[in-house]
Amino acid sequence: MQRSLRNIYHYCAAHSTPPSEVLHELDRETHLKTLAPQMMTGPLQGQLLRFISMWVKPQCALEIGTFTGYGAICIAEGLPPGGILHTIEPNRELEHLIRKYIDKAGLNDRIQLHQGRAEDIIPQLDLRFDLVMIDGGKQDYTLHYDLVIDKVNSGGVILVDNVLWDGKVAQEKKDKDTLLIHQFNEKIQADPRVENLLLPLRDGVMIVQKK
Repeated sequence: MQRSLRNIYHYCAAHSTPPSEVLHELDRETHLKTLAPQMMTGPLQGQLLRFISMWVKPQCALEIGTFTGYGAICIAEGLPPGGILHTIEPNRELEHLIRKYIDKAGLNDRIQLHQGRAEDIIPQLDLRFDLVMIDGGKQDYTLHYDLVIDKVNSGGVILVDNVLWDGKVAQEKKDKDTLLIHQFNEKIQADPRVENLLLPLRDGVMIVQKK
């Protein structure tokens, strides 16, 4: 992140409701115990997830890509009474950390963790979703979108992270990974079933609402 953008990000974070102590501890432990802590949802984006969850009031939500659970906790904090978040994480080595902080946050009754590949788990979920967060393998975004779109209720919201790919999607020459993200963004833009808004928050968040 460029210095000017970093300064703006920190200014925005300083003028937003701060994360809970549990999220602060999770942030710290993620940086201490994982090889790629930058994959974690940050405080500003986490607050956005919490707000969107409060606005949408999903009775059933889905997250693809739990990592250490920061985003899952933020979404679950915004759920209405009786709401459930199903979150999918393929890396079983992260299970202890995820469950530790879900428990610390007092959200065991709101978050159901599924361990495995999204493409194996989603077809087995006989559920309809009001809110979906896609933040798994970037090469699988199109697959994951296609798996969930018919399970999303009319008016439901799909959020997709990292869709600017460090700004590379706006460059004329694109490497393989950047091209995949760009093609995904083009797919969303052309999908007549949805309306969409791409926000330049952190690495880009695509907000999609099903008609």
